[in-house]
Amino acid sequence: MIRTNSRRDVLKLAGAASLASLMPSGKSFAQAAGNVVVIGGGFGGATAAKYLRKLSVNVTLIDASPNLVTCPFSNTVLGGFGEMAQVTHSWDGLRRAGVTVVNGTVSAIDAQAKRVTVQGNTTPIAYDRLVVSPGIDFKFTDAGSLMGYNEAAAERMPHAWKAGTQTELLRRQLIAMDDGGVVVMVIPNNPYRCPPGPYERASLIAHYLKTSKPRSKIILLDAKDTFSKQALFQAAWQAVYPGMIEWVSFSQGGNVNRVDPATLTVYTDFGMHKGNVVNVIPPQRAGRVVDLAGLAGTADFCQINPQTFESRVTPNIHVIGDACVAGAMPKSGFSASNQGKVTATAVAALLRGQQPTAPSMINVCYSLINPDYGISVSSVHRIGDDGTIIAVPNSGGNSPANASADFRKQEADYARGWYAAMANEIWG
Repeated sequence: MIRTNSRRDVLKLAGAASLASLMPSGKSFAQAAGNVVVIGGGFGGATAAKYLRKLSVNVTLIDASPNLVTCPFSNTVLGGFGEMAQVTHSWDGLRRAGVTVVNGTVSAIDAQAKRVTVQGNTTPIAYDRLVVSPGIDFKFTDAGSLMGYNEAAAERMPHAWKAGTQTELLRRQLIAMDDGGVVVMVIPNNPYRCPPGPYERASLIAHYLKTSKPRSKIILLDAKDTFSKQALFQAAWQAVYPGMIEWVSFSQGGNVNRVDPATLTVYTDFGMHKGNVVNVIPPQRAGRVVDLAGLAGTADFCQINPQTFESRVTPNIHVIGDACVAGAMPKSGFSASNQGKVTATAVAALLRGQQPTAPSMINVCYSLINPDYGISVSSVHRIGDDGTIIAVPNSGGNSPANASADFRKQEADYARGWYAAMANEIWG
């Protein structure tokens, strides 16, 4: 088990996190047997697939996309100093590792027969265990959805919360906006993918505006009264972007209940705001493929056994990443990758009839304020006495509040190094 009382120790461990640090030792793990299907090739699914192959398990990964575009670091594209190519990864690295990659949309999961059907394929794919890592989908028509916001509205008010064409659309809108324009961001209540992500996005859009359209303004309409790394973000905004970013909390009237895409207007509990560019991050739920096996029941996200990430609803199916309820672990790329490693070792053990060991896991999340200003949060997680995933007391923490410019630049460099290392480990 990882033991640390130092944020620096957590960051070192996070940089070195590998299969060896998460799996039991011994000859029993030298060989494996069985067939595993993984649905979703993001941080969680691709990690699980790659490390299952390291344990000699036969793995088929299914993903609907011809390549993987990551949400982490996609905000740099909006900030004007990142390129889509830098956050786009092919499946070639997984294929070289021995993973069978199938491009297609899953149309059926037969949990009783242990088979997955891909749309257009007549022959189902059999599995001994299934790993589901579909990320998030948006609540366009579900209970709790945002009135007026749907897939058509996203073409006028892009969410860009699934990176790719939406990221490019929002970037084009920012470029086309006149100097002096207003960017409105709508931020949902928890839980959602990447808790600090909206605030990094505001920072990097502000970086672009400061350098190209300095008379412009950003208004953040938030359905919460607090957010991740709040003090660090707000201090940075005051220092780097004074007067440019206005955060309106829930209690100040920031809760948006309706949008009008035709007029680029959003309506809160107490008023209305019109933007030249409107970025709506809608309420979220587990990727809809989980519905094919009823993995979430009537909830938005899937309950799991925290030791193995096996579904509490359907045996032999494991749910990881943004789609699961992982206690105190946030919905982040690093969390998903750690969960993928834990699940790989657990699945390999279960296929042999062995009992998986209780895991320790790490989360690290970097956020950029501009290309030379980074902040971070880190934590260690374990299974608590109540059977849920908890944060280990006195582990990790936030970047120091009064750090020097050199320290902030180092953290920005660490962020770039973290992303490059993670991408190479998972998809390289």
